[in-house]
Parts: sequence; structure tokens; C-alpha cells
Amino acid sequence: MTAALIGFGLLFLLAFCGVPLAFAMLLAGVGGFAALRGLEPALGMLGQIVVDSSANYGMSVLPMFILMGLFVHKADISTELYDAANAWLGHLKGGLAHATVAACGLFAAISGSSIATAATMTKVAVPSMRRLGYHDRLSTGSVASAGVLGVLIPPSVPLVLFGLLTETDIRKLFIATIVPGILLLLLFIGAVWVTVTLNPALGPRGPRLPMRQRFVALKGVWSTLLLFVFVMGGLYSGVFTATESAGIGAAGALIIAVARRRMRWRVLLECLAETGRTTAMIFAIVFGALAFANFITLTGMTGQLVEWVQGTGFGVTGVLLSMVLIYLVLGALMEAMGLMLLTVPIFTAVAVDLGISPIWFGIFVVMMIEIGMLTPPVGMNVFTVKTLLPDVPLSTIFRGVMPFVVANLMAVAAIIAWPQLVLAPLRWF
Repeated sequence: MTAALIGFGLLFLLAFCGVPLAFAMLLAGVGGFAALRGLEPALGMLGQIVVDSSANYGMSVLPMFILMGLFVHKADISTELYDAANAWLGHLKGGLAHATVAACGLFAAISGSSIATAATMTKVAVPSMRRLGYHDRLSTGSVASAGVLGVLIPPSVPLVLFGLLTETDIRKLFIATIVPGILLLLLFIGAVWVTVTLNPALGPRGPRLPMRQRFVALKGVWSTLLLFVFVMGGLYSGVFTATESAGIGAAGALIIAVARRRMRWRVLLECLAETGRTTAMIFAIVFGALAFANFITLTGMTGQLVEWVQGTGFGVTGVLLSMVLIYLVLGALMEAMGLMLLTVPIFTAVAVDLGISPIWFGIFVVMMIEIGMLTPPVGMNVFTVKTLLPDVPLSTIFRGVMPFVVANLMAVAAIIAWPQLVLAPLRWF
């Protein structure tokens, strides 16, 4: 336990000194392993991790889904998604904020990235909301918060990483997000409704469009929605594996971008290069996380933690509530991906020992990470919106996301109280 605590201390010291998280975990993991077993076994362990992880067929899911998201982004469909959502929801009280949440959900379902969703929809939605008199608190808060749907709604990079780290079926993880994803989307819309009900001046109503114009607005998004239904439908039904669905999704997104005349050779090369950089970064983080997890396992900390939990008599609910508290504290201080990679190897062992389904636990972890992307001082989605809107005070955006943080916590409480919200869809497919 002492060696493990020293390892964590070294890891946090390196991270706070500016060392990239991947290399901080590599140094702490390999260094700690070497201190306990010697340098040669430590280097052998690292080499084995790199070879095994790189050769893992499941890792090919990552670059394909990343490439799919980039192609969709370059196809410039975000405006059409927002216009379609606004046509159907804009006449409601706070209608543009409702439309923003819906459009973010649709865009997140294709891009798989929370930060990309927040950045894209900030540029699309906030100018329209400002033009119609929406307060910056509601407009920026709804964009930053709804962006986290990209972490939960498939294809989700964090869910893929959870599956790879814990050897959990990625297809089943994606299926398990169906009800929580819909629930969270509805709770976010509810958060907007409560906000504008308490203070109507924050989000005035927009004009009600005729039914014909509403259907015309869907014209620009039908191909994208069809791609999502085809890719996810094939995955859920078992026609495609996760890797195959990722490849089909990337190819379909490329066809859409070409058909919309948004794809040029230069843009294609940019997408491929960005995919390579992002994939390399994620691979490096995975290598570091696995090396550090091996060191922690060697120290026996995981086994001691499991024994301690068994001896406390907290029960499943008590342990989960403790984890919620830990994620809230660490999520306020750490970047989301690093938080997941640091906690998953240890917490998953504890959860499985308590009889918790690893699939349910994966959804729980991702939902808790979502909250960390909104809470101060390190809310990545909040800072993404702030970067694009430098004239909006950071305090205004953080105030705007608070109703959505409450909605997130309500969703987490719901899946803890009723685990079948996550697990029931597994019986449907």
C-alpha cells in the first residue's frame, strides 16, 4: 500500500509539473515496477503492453470512429441539425435552448466527442440565441452541458476505452447507453424548462413555424440520421461488430461529405492526419494507464482495497455513493480522460467483487466523467465554450451549467436506484 501511495504521489507531482499524463503514468508505472521487481522486468512489462495493445483488433475501433466524427464535422452538417431542431422546438419557452440540446444530442451521436460537440454548436447556436435576446447564461450553459452527451451517446471514445481497459464487450456497452442517453437528454430539456420557468427573461419564445417548413428543415439531415440508424442499428442487432460498424460509419460519413461537396483532397489529408495524431495520443495514454495499473496490481493495493470495502459493510449502494463523491472531487481537479484511466482499473475490480455488472459500471463511470467536464475549476467543456466566446465571463458559463449538473446527478441516482435502466436493453438485442 505504501508503494502504491508513493506511486500515486509521483504521478500527481509529474502531472502538476506539466508532464503529459501519458508519460507521467508511464514514468510512475515503470519506475514503480522497477523499484519492486527490477529494471529488466519493468521494461519487459512495458514492451509487452505496447505489443499486445497495438495488436489488439479492438483498438481499430478508435481511429475509425474518430475519422467518422471528423468527416461529419467537415461535411458541415451542424447548422442543418440545429435548424431542424429549432424548426420543431424553437416556438417553446426557451425553445432555442431546447433545440440546442436536441442538436447537440444528434451531433454527439455521430461525432462521439464532447469537446467537438460543444465547440461546433457554440459557433452555430450561440449567435442565433443572442440575436433573439437569450441571456448568455442560458445559451452558453446549454451548449457546454449538452456537449457532454457526446461522451455517453455512441459512438463514445471513453466507452471504447473502458471496454478495452476492462475487456468488456464494446457492443454491449453501446447498447446499455440507450435508456441512460434518452433519460439524460430529457433531463437536460427539463433543466432548460425549469430555468426559463423560474426566469422567463433568460429564454424568450421563438416564432412557430408551419408544419410544412418543419418537414422541409429535415431535408438537410436525413442522410446523416440514416447513417447513424444504419451503423448503430447494425451494431445493436449484431449484424456488425463494433469494429465493422466503425469502418462502415467512417465510409458513410466520407460519402456524405463528398456528396455535399465539402471534401477535397486537402481536407481528406487533414482528417487522416488529425485522426493519426488523436489515435497516437490515445494509444500513448492507454499504454501509460496499463503500465501504471500493472504497478498498482503488483503492490497489492487493489486486493487490499477490495478487502477493506468488504470489511466496512457499506454495501453496494454505500460504495457507489463513495465513488460518486470521489469522482465529484477528482473531476473538479483532473481532465476527464485521465480521471477515467486512473480510476477504472481499481474501481472496476472493487465493483465486480461486489457483484456489479462491468457493463453497468462502465455507464456509471462515463456519466460521472460527464459531470467532471462541467464542474469548476477544470470543466473542459466550459473552457471550450469560453475559448470561443472570450467576451463571456467564465463565472457566467459555470452558473449556466449548474442546472445541467443537477440533471446529470439525477440521472446517476436513477441508474443506481434502478440498474435495469442500463441492463434491460441487453435483453432486447
